[in-house]
Amino acid sequence: MGGHQDLTGLAASARAELVREIELSGAWAADPVWREAFETVPRHLFVPYYYVGVRGGYERRWGEHPDPAARERWVRGAYADVPLATRLRDGELLSSSSQPSLMAMMLVELDVADGNRVLEIGAGTGYNAALLAHRLGDDDLVTTIDLDPDITESARRHLTAAGYRPAVVTGDGARGVPERAPFDRIIATCALSTIPRAWLVQCRSGGRILAPLATGLIALTVHDAGHAEGHFLHTPAYFVPLRGAGRSEPGPPGLGGVPRRARDDDLFRFLLALTRGSLDPQEAYALWEREDAPRRERYGITVRGERAWAWLDDPEGPYAWPFA
Repeated sequence: MGGHQDLTGLAASARAELVREIELSGAWAADPVWREAFETVPRHLFVPYYYVGVRGGYERRWGEHPDPAARERWVRGAYADVPLATRLRDGELLSSSSQPSLMAMMLVELDVADGNRVLEIGAGTGYNAALLAHRLGDDDLVTTIDLDPDITESARRHLTAAGYRPAVVTGDGARGVPERAPFDRIIATCALSTIPRAWLVQCRSGGRILAPLATGLIALTVHDAGHAEGHFLHTPAYFVPLRGAGRSEPGPPGLGGVPRRARDDDLFRFLLALTRGSLDPQEAYALWEREDAPRRERYGITVRGERAWAWLDDPEGPYAWPFA
């Protein structure tokens, strides 16, 4: 065990190292209050087992392994600044614990204030809900929802073990949790194909929605139950898709005629995802070239009534595309 006979002590030192790493990334520079949450909430209690990709599949690591060296690898891995696969079915990833530095950045961007009511879409392991509950100091202010009862049951168990008791709901996240509304903040930890209108209805005026969309993170300000608007953040983001009724993604478009340098470019792939069904790849490439490979933060989304559209630079400008 390399001198670490006590897994609790090893977890504490590994957690401190993770906090230092996130600190260096600058993730919470704008709101250092999150540092204390990451210092306190024990991530290893939320990942009693996880899967690490190896040649030909996945290797399972777990905290009850009979080999002390294997238990040490589990603890150290639990505090690595990487996403952890936590639930697989027939080789498909169903749930994961996100990369901690990305979680920190998203929590800062959520712009949580004391007394805010927060809805999390995608319970995962429960770790993110615990961080929110710790930051707000009142478990009842936090609600987390997931479609899969196995996920919500384990999330609830992990949260209890760590000393937190937010509301954990089993249901379709796209429909929100009306009985716990209104919310000041809504954060999704799963990728969306559209912005569910129910979220706007359940969010207070002036509230904020932060969600993965089209390989990016959209930050929307809710103006009223039928209107929200905002820009994408600068960072790429890849999450497990939201599951539930009515969710479907079109297949990838054909990229014939698009130069390889564009096909391999993350920002071009983001534009393709954002304009799916509205621009064919050649049109998207012409725009991408004309606008000098625009970065994510130049794009935004507007939801108004029955309409929703993506745009570049200006919601009412020349570059706008219907978005379901």
